[in-house]
Amino acid sequence: MQLPIKRTIDRVPGGMMVVPLLAGALIATFFPGTPKFFGSFTGALFSGALTILAVFYVCMGASIDFRATPYIVKKGGTLLVVKVGIALVLGLVFGRFLGEAPVAAGMFAGLSTLAIVASLNDTNGGLYMALMGQYGRPRDVGAYTIMSLESGPFLTMVTLGVAGLSAFPWQTLVGAILPLFVGMIIGNLDREMRDFLSRAIPVMIPFFAFALGAGLDLTKVWQAGLLGLAMGVAVVVLTGIPLFLADRLTGGTGVAGVAAASTAGNAAAVPAIVAAANPAYADAAGPATILVAACVVVTAILVPIATAWTSRIVGPGADEAETPVVEPAPAGRA
Repeated sequence: MQLPIKRTIDRVPGGMMVVPLLAGALIATFFPGTPKFFGSFTGALFSGALTILAVFYVCMGASIDFRATPYIVKKGGTLLVVKVGIALVLGLVFGRFLGEAPVAAGMFAGLSTLAIVASLNDTNGGLYMALMGQYGRPRDVGAYTIMSLESGPFLTMVTLGVAGLSAFPWQTLVGAILPLFVGMIIGNLDREMRDFLSRAIPVMIPFFAFALGAGLDLTKVWQAGLLGLAMGVAVVVLTGIPLFLADRLTGGTGVAGVAAASTAGNAAAVPAIVAAANPAYADAAGPATILVAACVVVTAILVPIATAWTSRIVGPGADEAETPVVEPAPAGRA
């Protein structure tokens, strides 16, 4: 007897990303001891997000043609500037009214400029690249090499006016780019390796998604309440629309822009780091951490759905495919 498992999952928008991600999040929330209980290979499935992602980067890099490098710089730079720009504008607006302290009472209790900026500034790179591997172009995946500059507290501190209190370690930046770059070298040196590695890209998506979901605690959404849920939705809407338009202006279909409208998991650690650098944000750090964590969970669920819906509307078609390379016919053959 055959069960239409794949066909059923494919009916869900972004199913190969959303379904495993939710499965991992549900297990992590209600049965958090599962990885430790089973250990071995089973436990590794829950904690292997970085390892799977590293392999994913190499395979994805192999599918990128070096001739697309100018496009990668243009696309990644545009998405980076747009998203950080939105955080800067909102930081200036809310900073004028809220200052450094959080809202003390009412339905917006806990909301702060710090929480808003931290939730907007950092894109979930793993989610973006996995979604681009399913819905986008390989060179759109490469755009994250530029967008990875968002990672860490540095840009949040700049946005909040405390630039210089945190340095961005160059080793971390190189480490984030290196697997993709190595894959690009291999794929451009040998077309057979490019074909071989490229075939593994869609296979790894559900495994990476499950490991990513295993790091999400759905209780964070409950702790943050409706405010956390609303902030997560706001991140997708307020950044997704401008990023969609920016992607279109740089020659894309808009899918890459929507896929970048998320909050990275490490953004939840930013409020505490910022508060340690500037005590003026000490009161806001605790509530901001919960709100940003809620944004991580909410955007990790909504962005794959929004990306799949956008891809369906704009159509993957010929404009999402890489320009084919015509090989010259061998001597003696037509």
